[in-house]
Amino acid sequence: MSAIHAAAGIGFATEAATYVRGRPDYPTELLPWLERDLAIGPGKVVLDLGAGTGKFTRLLARTAAAVVAVEPIATMRARLSAEQPAVRILEGTADAIPIESGSVDAVVCAQAFHWFATDAALREIRRVLRPGGRLGLVWNVRDEAVDWVAEITRIITPFEGDAPRFHKGDWRKPFANGLFGDLQMTSFDYQHVGPAQEVIIDRFMSVSFIAALPAAKKALVAERLRELVGSHPALRGSGAISFPYRTQAYCCRTAG
Repeated sequence: MSAIHAAAGIGFATEAATYVRGRPDYPTELLPWLERDLAIGPGKVVLDLGAGTGKFTRLLARTAAAVVAVEPIATMRARLSAEQPAVRILEGTADAIPIESGSVDAVVCAQAFHWFATDAALREIRRVLRPGGRLGLVWNVRDEAVDWVAEITRIITPFEGDAPRFHKGDWRKPFANGLFGDLQMTSFDYQHVGPAQEVIIDRFMSVSFIAALPAAKKALVAERLRELVGSHPALRGSGAISFPYRTQAYCCRTAG
């Protein structure tokens, strides 16, 4: 099994509970996208790769397909098992997927592919897909046109180091290997609604590279986030906050 980036291995292992509380779910508009673009439905088998605590697994289960979840971090798998006891859950990584070749109709990576976007991982994903199988990649992307959302980015970015990030765009590079066809993108507006403690504080304290920080630096980030919540006119005193996202969903088919 391949090594897991330290930010993910430490951060997600130590803040799995915070992840569950703070991470947004996904828009229900993804259900017809899963059925139409990825051909997921009854009689099909779909692999949730990098399944985490099961936030996207829950949506996949609504398609009535057979769902297999692969996740390398034990604390995340434990949360996933409690959330989705009927799902087959396996320990594994993207370049060592513990299932048979040609055994799934689709692979989906939600909020995860940037962690393992390598040629080896794409080859392994291609191995487990049946001929004509499909790959789906999904991210909830913050709407930084909103000033307080952009301010959150300014607070956390100095701590990201070499952690893989969706916004860096490096995740696209392995697709040059020709194993898959062109990526087709669909996007949806999404609002994560809840108290500031969940949608801002817990959400960003569960970011991998923040969660992996030493305690003093984590406390500093939390303090800055609370200062923002307490001072910004759109956030101060709000009982419920609508955090704006744009959910980007990409799909492609196996080539040849």
